[in-house]
Formats: sequence, C-alpha cells, structure tokens
Amino acid sequence: MASIYLSEKHLRGFDKYKYNAVDTSPLSIYIMHPFWNAVVKIFPEWFAPNLMTFLGFLIISLSFIMLSITDWSYYAASRQHPQYPPIPNLVFLLAGAGLLVAHTLDGIDGKQARRTKSSTPLGELFDHGSDSVISCLLPLCVFSVFGRGEEDYGANVWMLYALVCVICTTFYISHWEKYLTGIMFLPWAYDFSQLALVVVYIVTGIFGYDIWKGTYAYGFQFRYFFILTTLGGSLILSLPNTIWNIYVSYKDGTGKNRSPLRAVEPGVPVMVLLVVATLWAAFSPTDILQLEPRIFCLTVGITLSNIACRLIISQMTETRAKGFNWLLVPLMIATAISLWTDLGPTELYFLYALAAVTLLAHFHYTISVVIQLADHFNVYIFSLEKRSPKGARPPSGNGNK
Repeated sequence: MASIYLSEKHLRGFDKYKYNAVDTSPLSIYIMHPFWNAVVKIFPEWFAPNLMTFLGFLIISLSFIMLSITDWSYYAASRQHPQYPPIPNLVFLLAGAGLLVAHTLDGIDGKQARRTKSSTPLGELFDHGSDSVISCLLPLCVFSVFGRGEEDYGANVWMLYALVCVICTTFYISHWEKYLTGIMFLPWAYDFSQLALVVVYIVTGIFGYDIWKGTYAYGFQFRYFFILTTLGGSLILSLPNTIWNIYVSYKDGTGKNRSPLRAVEPGVPVMVLLVVATLWAAFSPTDILQLEPRIFCLTVGITLSNIACRLIISQMTETRAKGFNWLLVPLMIATAISLWTDLGPTELYFLYALAAVTLLAHFHYTISVVIQLADHFNVYIFSLEKRSPKGARPPSGNGNK
C-alpha cells in the first residue's frame, strides 16, 4: 500500500463530506452546462469519471511537453532570434483542440459521476488536484504564442512568472474561500479564459505568430492586452467576490466561523513561497529566471499545487490547514545557498535538483493519497467495477476462465 499521508481524522472527515458549489456564471449556465449535458450522454455508463479527469490532465500535460520540445527557451516566436526555429502551426492547432477537449472532460466528469451514481470525495479531490497542476501548465504553454523578446512584440520572463503566480494563487484562493465559507463559488472567468485560450491557439495555428505582432489603434498590443486581461480577470473579477463572500459568511454566521488566526493560516505557505522564489529570481547571481524560465516557473507552480492539494484536503475533511509545507524547505535552502555563495554555473544545477525533488515529492504525495482514498472507499480509481467487500476472501484458483 502507498505511504499513508491521511490520518484517521482525515478519513473520518472524508466520510462525512458533502459537495457544495455555486456556479452563477452566465456563460456556464446558458452555454457550457447545456453543451456538457449533451456531450456526457455520448459516453457509455461504464466509463469512469476519474478516467475523464485523468485524460484531460494527460492532454494538457502532452501539450506542455510538445510546446517544451519545440520552444524550450521561449524564443521561437521572436524574429530577432532566427537560430530558434518557429513552432509548427500544427502544434498550436493540436494545443487548441487539446485544451477544448480537456476543458470539456473537466466539465463532464462530475456529470458522469452523478449519472452513474459513482460520486465520491475521491473524485472531487482527483479533479481539483489535477486542476491545481493544470493551472500551472496553462500559462507555461500559452506564453509560447508571443514568447520572449520585447523588441519583437514579445514579453519579459517576469511577465511569465507573474502569470504563473497569479493564476495558481487565484486557484488557491478559491479553495481558501471554500475552507472559510464551506461553499465553492466557481469563478466567472474560468470558462471564458479557457475558451479564449482555445481561440488564441487556433488563430495562431491558422495565421502564425505574425498576427499578434504589431501596434494597433490606441497603441494596443496583443502581449499587453493578453497579460493585463489575464491578471485583471483574476484580480478584478475573482478577488473582490472572494472577499465579499467571506465577509458575508462571517457576518451571517453561514460559514465555518474560524478564528482570525486559523482563517489566515492557509495564506502563510503561499506568501513564504512567493517571497522566497521572487527573492531568488530578483537577486540571483546568474539571473536564474532569465536563464531557465520554464523550469523555475514550473517548480514554483508545482510547489503551489502541493500546498493547494493539502488545503483542499483540509477543507474537505474539516481539519486544520497547516501554515507550513515541507516542500518550502529545499526551496529556501537552494535560495539561501544561491544568494549567499558564489555558485556560478552550479546555481542552474541547484534549480534542476530542486525541480526534480519538487516534482517527485508532489506526485508521490498525490498518487499515495489517491491510492489510500480508493482503498478507504473500496473503489477502483479508473473503473466503475465493484471491488470485493473488505475482508472478503478472494476466489480460489488462478482466476482464469
């Protein structure tokens, strides 16, 4: 059995858990949900909801790998760096189609669970845990559309870092909100942003990079419009609603009524992560963010994903969200050594080692938790087949028919 990360208190909390979400987005209500209600009927009832979730995650991961292979350093879109060949248009078309399919699978997995009467807390945790990683991968993928090089309508890698931090933090805040209110208020910007990215990929795949390069009316440039829209959608649309919902829950006594200390505690590990990572990026002797933006931002995003998964578990099980995450320790050590010693080129290897440790630790944690929950609820992860009751003796023989 996998290493046990969940205590008996966690498991008892999962046993009592009931899903509670509110979706008021007009786009979701009038367009996406009717579309998803139709699409889910295409799938047979034996098709496991978790398999839908995993396929969507796998598609986004493959898009990330595909774009990483063709544009590792984010220079492919720059005409000022001809030594980096442009990304083939087909790659963008595949990324756009893949995102549309993945978003659809994310929209119908819960409907399939209710349709097949197979809803469990495992399914919700599996869904949100996958989304926490996807929220990191999406900005790392779409940044290839305009790439680096401000002299050719590209963007600075600090903009990429800001996108990853803001998008991942916005995802985290939505679950922090549920930790305090008991209700998941689905953000309005989510479906719109996914569909907008699909359009950007498809347009780039048809017309190439050049369609986004240029200055239009009133000094409009795509790079700034895209980044400001993304940041604005997260900060302007989501954050005020979150603050209001939390305020109302405390005012009316409808939320969890946690003490001020317990209420702010989930924000501590995120603040530590962002402060430490930003200090490393800003004062790195080798300018580590410029040198390896993809790995640096991926490491920050996956660390935030791990913090988010632990908060989601605390929120679902009514347990205390801890104010520290051990994955911050290797980050702080790497940052301290890099800033206070003259590592030279070795600093890059510290980043690679940190990325490997972070990825391995996070996926060991998530896989172990999923296996432990599947065992607890006595269900298969990717199948709706019934497992034998716990304690039942297996059939004799070798199982061949």
